[in-house]
Amino acid sequence: MILEFRAKNFKSFQDELVFSMTPAPKQKGLDYSILNEKIGTKVYKGLSSAVIYGPNASGKTNIISAMDILQHIVLRGNIRNSDNKSRSNPAASQLELIPNKSDTEGTPVDFSIKFIDSGVLFEYKLSIDLGKFLDEDYSRRVKSEILYVNDSVVFSRSKSIDDLNIDVIKKYSASDFEKSEIKTALKLAKGNLEDDDLFLMNGFKAMFGSKLVSIISNWFEDKFMVFCRADALMVMPSNSKKDTVLIDRTVNDAARLFGVNSNALGYHTSDDDPEPKLISLINEKIAIPAEMFESYGTIRFVYSFPLILRALLTGGTLVIDEYDASLHPMALMSIVNLFHNDELNKKKAQLIFNTHNPIFLNSNLFRRDEIKFVERDENTFSSNHYSLSDFGTAGERGVRNRSEYMKNYFINQYGAIKDIDFTSVIKELLEGRGELNEDVATTKE
Repeated sequence: MILEFRAKNFKSFQDELVFSMTPAPKQKGLDYSILNEKIGTKVYKGLSSAVIYGPNASGKTNIISAMDILQHIVLRGNIRNSDNKSRSNPAASQLELIPNKSDTEGTPVDFSIKFIDSGVLFEYKLSIDLGKFLDEDYSRRVKSEILYVNDSVVFSRSKSIDDLNIDVIKKYSASDFEKSEIKTALKLAKGNLEDDDLFLMNGFKAMFGSKLVSIISNWFEDKFMVFCRADALMVMPSNSKKDTVLIDRTVNDAARLFGVNSNALGYHTSDDDPEPKLISLINEKIAIPAEMFESYGTIRFVYSFPLILRALLTGGTLVIDEYDASLHPMALMSIVNLFHNDELNKKKAQLIFNTHNPIFLNSNLFRRDEIKFVERDENTFSSNHYSLSDFGTAGERGVRNRSEYMKNYFINQYGAIKDIDFTSVIKELLEGRGELNEDVATTKE
């Protein structure tokens, strides 16, 4: 369960982005969507969902991209570029793309994430010096790195690693270190640590907290599910048997409710192509590629629905860019309600997505603190993020529980909306030239 994510000097977010999944104070209504986790004597609360609004190029996707990049950095254990290029988020493997392009000082890029897993509260802060935007030859270094467990500092790294609170992690460590041994081990760890390596995933993991780091890395790998392009999602089951058709009953039941043209959908593997392929089963004898028979929306749904199941079964946090593209709003509303249902969401799963569809601006579906906005300053091109709950309930711009969120959004009461009128473009074309340039060509496949 994620409680908070922060980023600074990241792409369009020059100032600090604070994306909170903690309920706003004095917020009432839809209490069933609040997740509770007790650690010791303290109860931590989290939101089960969040929806992000804003015009095109405002920075909505950059929030998801920042989460994705931190995930990649932690799992790689360094801030070097990766040979594994990402089509959906190239900056995850080419870190020279992530500093704010307007920054001329080479300001570090900062990340911070706070989450709960396995009954432990983690907070990890990372500041990395990447130089300026597009400076791929810059000598990178980790400027600072701090790990907290249950609000206590475990280690702090800046120019050196001076703070190491072994008492906090004793129950996660197989070794019972003496003070003299800690000093020796720290010296050895620092000696083997490169400037662009994470201490968390290298020296600390190897010498002090392998069990603790395993919880962290498993959460990042298995439960922090971030997807920067929903249209690129393609979740396929593994099937070791060749030339067979695997039918997932749960996915098929959901697909029938969503809308499917065939009798069933299955995953086929063959000796010639071991990669599973989605097929439509017309009858007992006829099966054809699903892309030839099903709607694009149905295929998108079938590819992504296993992620919903995985999140609910494991207590994962699912973050998807424009998840609603090609999906009917009623289908997505039903999915959102799964995360809001205490009887079904027993593992404390979360769903975060951005959208342009105003139908989700609904006080019966989302709390005010679950509705997020991003807008961009047209002069500085910097993004600003805030929640509907930040407006309060009093005054001219106050937002009450039963306000007409959709109507107020379209009259620009909340910001994060842009008036777009293409009339002048067409008028100039018709009056100035009368026809398209001869160089402009159209193609059709």
